[in-house]
Amino acid sequence: MFGLKLTPGLSSAERRERAEYFLELVGLKRFMHSNVHELSGGMKQRVALARSLAPNPSVLLMDEPFAALDALTREQLYGDIQRIWSQHRKTIVFVTHNVREAVCLGDRVILFSPNPGRIREEFSIPLPRARDINSVDLARYSMEITRVLKGYVQTEVTG
Repeated sequence: MFGLKLTPGLSSAERRERAEYFLELVGLKRFMHSNVHELSGGMKQRVALARSLAPNPSVLLMDEPFAALDALTREQLYGDIQRIWSQHRKTIVFVTHNVREAVCLGDRVILFSPNPGRIREEFSIPLPRARDINSVDLARYSMEITRVLKGYVQTEVTG
């Protein structure tokens, strides 16, 4: 609720109601009275997501949000992000070095060049949602993007 104090025009009751709604949305309402040290890494990421969504931003920036999580927790959060996106349709700019993650969550995947960062390539991902990180179709897109990415890396190293 701390961040919601900066949202103008919300009463204390409205802040609490909104905080509870977003905790419910990320599946953590029953933990709303827990201390931070009592939450797992995945739960902390869900709280961060709820905290980010609560002020109703027009764009949400997520920079490597799942990097420190185990594979099973990451996969569960992929489903959560897709479900939340389908309900709220927020624009999400998702920064990741994981090509499969980018294909699973994105409508577009944009490859940047190193130093200085410039757009090198853009891929449209027209797969239906919800997407399974382990699907064959998703793997095909991931392999193509990885092939192009490796070509850029080779060019940077040799050229």
